[in-house]
Order: sequence, then C-alpha cells, then structure tokens
Amino acid sequence: MQRVVKTTLGLVAFAAVLAPSMAFSQAQNEATIVTSEEIQTVAALGGDREVKILDMGKFNLGVAVLRRGATKPGGPMGVINHAKLTEVYYVTSGEGTIVTGSDIENVRPLAADNELVTTVVGPGSNATLKKPAQSRKVKAGDVIVIPAGLYHGFSEVPDHIEYVLIRPDVEKVLPAGYVNPAVKK
Repeated sequence: MQRVVKTTLGLVAFAAVLAPSMAFSQAQNEATIVTSEEIQTVAALGGDREVKILDMGKFNLGVAVLRRGATKPGGPMGVINHAKLTEVYYVTSGEGTIVTGSDIENVRPLAADNELVTTVVGPGSNATLKKPAQSRKVKAGDVIVIPAGLYHGFSEVPDHIEYVLIRPDVEKVLPAGYVNPAVKK
C-alpha cells in the first residue's frame, strides 16, 4: 500500500505540473499532501467520495477515491458522464473492464442539489449504454483518462476495483477548499 500511496501522490503532483496555470493560491513553496490514511478513511465510506478539493488559482483540483464491488454479468450497463470534468484514475487494487461510449438511452440528468453534482463531479447524467465504443480490461497500476462528457462505467469486476481519481476542474464547478468531513481535523 505504501508504494500505491507514493505513486498516487506522484500522480497528484504530475497533474498539478501539467495543469494550465502556475498561479497557485497557496504559497509556491508549500505542497499539499493527501495521506494514505486520508485515502483509506474516505475509501472505507464507499461510493465516489472527494478527499480534498484544492484551489490552484485558475482551476481547482479534486482528489477522490472510489471503490466498486463485484458486478454481475448480463443485463443493462449503467454509465455516467461528467459534463465539465475530466478524470484521471489510478487503479490501486482489483480489476475490471472499463466501458465507454455514446450509444446510450434512458438519460437521467443528476439533480443540481445532488452531492455528486455539488461536491464530487459537477453536472452530468446517468444513462444505459446500448453498445460500447470501448471495452478494455484494467488492473492495479493502470491509469485511465476519462474526458469530460464521455459516458463510462465498469463491468466484469470479479471482486472489486479501487482507484484514486484526480479531477482537474478548470471551470471551478467544485467547492475549493473542501476537505472530506471524515478526515477533517
């Protein structure tokens, strides 16, 4: 787990370096550390949860964690999109199949007051995927980049898949300075 946390922290730093702004709101000689304990505490809550949302000046940067349990084969494939946020996933444990596409039906916009919209992923919608455009197996150590607006989900998860998410928020739809209540001191 130590190696996973170091790699995750490296991804956070990498995302900050690649981001389109050098105008940080905090002093440029300070770093933000998202600890393995914070990640594990938030992961234990289940679901898609932000750990912290950092104000980086011209954009916000969300650091989140998500764990999905086993999926059952067959039946309709539920997918989600985030209209304004790109996501970068670093798979920390488990495996599954990432499925993406735009051949969808039964679109259901997320309610504006839903915690997913206000604190996690911004505006978006759920839908049912009729036919995937991409279906690819992923495992611990893989990095997945989901562009804003792309419907996506996981299938063929035999036990679980857990991943740390980095969300560059150039439109500032997420609340800067947010810290998950489970890790607030």
